[in-house]
Amino acid sequence: MQAKAVLKHFRQSPRKVRIELNSIRGKSIDKVLNHLRFSKSKASSAIEKIVLSAVSNFKIKNETSDLELSKLLVKECFADGGPHVKRFRAASMGRISRLNKPTSHITIIISEIN
Repeated sequence: MQAKAVLKHFRQSPRKVRIELNSIRGKSIDKVLNHLRFSKSKASSAIEKIVLSAVSNFKIKNETSDLELSKLLVKECFADGGPHVKRFRAASMGRISRLNKPTSHITIIISEIN
């Protein structure tokens, strides 16, 4: 049995989010939450919320309230690119320069340890 949680339009580039996702892939949920709680990256707080949402989805699917977090693991996690927020900034000689602010879609899939 597995459960999935998705966060769309997170205002950070997928490349920076993947750094944090690569450090939690394949680990148990209690270790993942401990790692994310004390990580200093911007993405760690959002990923922590997604992991907790996936755990809640897993509890709803299995209809169990007493579930040990050490028996769950992060099976898959990935960050895809979302739409860019396009902004403009003043440049020299009366011109404008374009700013692309990237977003990402984060997906986390958890499952039971066999």
